[in-house]
Amino acid sequence: MLRVGKQKADGLGVSAGLSWVVGDAEELPFDDDQFDIYTIAFGIRNVTHIDQALQEALRVLKPGGRFMCLEFSKVTNPVLARLYDAYSFQMIPVLGEVIAGDWKSYQYLVESIRKFPDQEEFKGMIEDAGFYSVKYYNLTGGVVALHSGFKL
Repeated sequence: MLRVGKQKADGLGVSAGLSWVVGDAEELPFDDDQFDIYTIAFGIRNVTHIDQALQEALRVLKPGGRFMCLEFSKVTNPVLARLYDAYSFQMIPVLGEVIAGDWKSYQYLVESIRKFPDQEEFKGMIEDAGFYSVKYYNLTGGVVALHSGFKL
């Protein structure tokens, strides 16, 4: 994925000043207080120890730095939730098999989304890690949520 991202950035001419680093979200290869913003999208759900990844995010942020996380979440509308569940469990693995020849990975995707903490619980985890002014914004009825917090 890193190679594809680098190729896309190079192709768009936006790679100047970027460093491409392979690292573990639970043990980042950076010094303390290095970054103004930490972003992760559709990745923290796959971290083994989410609390440790949040601690690392806090550690590498400068005071005043912002944490932002986009992740699948819990659908808030009951009607949409039923439709989304039916689509998720009955269509996503089938599409994964047809398009990528990989039923299991797409079944895992659906299951991992359902196991991830809901918006309020994840907000609490971010606060427990030491972030302040933690908020989240539901997108597409809660299919995904954008969480943010600040290091003071």
